[in-house]
Amino acid sequence: MEKFKAAMLLGSVGDALGYRNASKENSALGTKIREELKQIGGLDQLVLSPEKWPVSDNTIMHVATAEALTTGSGFGAATKAMCIGMRYWKPDRLETLIEVSIECGRMTHNHPTGFLGSLCTALFVSYAIQGKPLVQWGREMMKVVPLAEEYCKKTIRHMAEYQEHWFYFEAKWQFYLEERNITEGKENKAAFPENYDAEEREKTYRKWSSEGRGGRRGHDAPMIAYDALLGAGGNWTELCNRAMFHGGESGATGTIAGCLFGLLYGLNNIPKGLYQDLEHKEKLENLGEALYRLSTEEK
Repeated sequence: MEKFKAAMLLGSVGDALGYRNASKENSALGTKIREELKQIGGLDQLVLSPEKWPVSDNTIMHVATAEALTTGSGFGAATKAMCIGMRYWKPDRLETLIEVSIECGRMTHNHPTGFLGSLCTALFVSYAIQGKPLVQWGREMMKVVPLAEEYCKKTIRHMAEYQEHWFYFEAKWQFYLEERNITEGKENKAAFPENYDAEEREKTYRKWSSEGRGGRRGHDAPMIAYDALLGAGGNWTELCNRAMFHGGESGATGTIAGCLFGLLYGLNNIPKGLYQDLEHKEKLENLGEALYRLSTEEK
C-alpha cells in the first residue's frame, strides 16, 4: 500500500522537477540544471510548492486515468499508463492490461509508437509490483508486443498501415537492449559506457529519439526512464540527474521514472520537501490507496 502511494507521489514529483526544467525556454541542458540546484543546496533543500513547481498535464492526465480506473467511469483522456499497470499488475490480468493500456493510449495517440509506449509503461509498472528483476523488464516487454499485435489486428481496421511504425518501436527497443547487453536471459547486469556523464546522456537520448528530443515519443520516454533506473539503482538523486534533468521531454521521463522508483523503493530516502507540499498530494495518495485495494482484493 505504501509503495502504491509513493508511486503516485513520486510520479508527480518527477513530473514537477522535469516540467519546471522543460518549461524553460528550450529547456536548459542537464548540467546547467544541476548547477542551479547546487546553488540552493541540492535536492535535499528543495520544497516543491504548487506556485513555484507546478505539475504538468502529465499528472493531470494520470489523475484522470486513475480516477476512471478506480471509479469505473470509463477512461478519461489518458496519456499516462502507470496507474493501469497498478490496477492490473497481476500476471493473470495481462490480457486486460494489454487492452486497457492500448485503448487508453489510442485515445490521445492513435499511432503504434504512442499506444505501444502506453503498454510498455503499464507493463513496467506491473513488473515492479510483481518483483521481477529490473534487468528483465525490457526483454519481457518485447515478448508481450506480439500479443498486443494480435489484439490490435482484431480491433484496428487499418492495421496494415501501422506495420512499419510497429516495426520501428520493436527495432528501437531491440537496439537499446543490445546496446545495454540485456537481450538474453543469462545477462543480469546492464552494460553502460565508461563515460556516461550528463553530456553523453544528452547525445544518447537524442540518438534514441525519433526527432532529436529525448522522451518525446512512446518508445523513448519509457526507455529513458528504464535506463535511468538501471543506472541509478536505489539512488534517488542519481535517478533525477538521469531522468528529470535532461534537455528533452523531462516531464514525461520524470513522471514514469518517479512512479517506478516509488514502487521499487518507496519514500524512505526521499527528501520530505519534495512531496509534503506537492500539488494534489492528498488526491494522489488516495488514488494510490484505491488502486492498491482494487488490484489486491480482486480474485
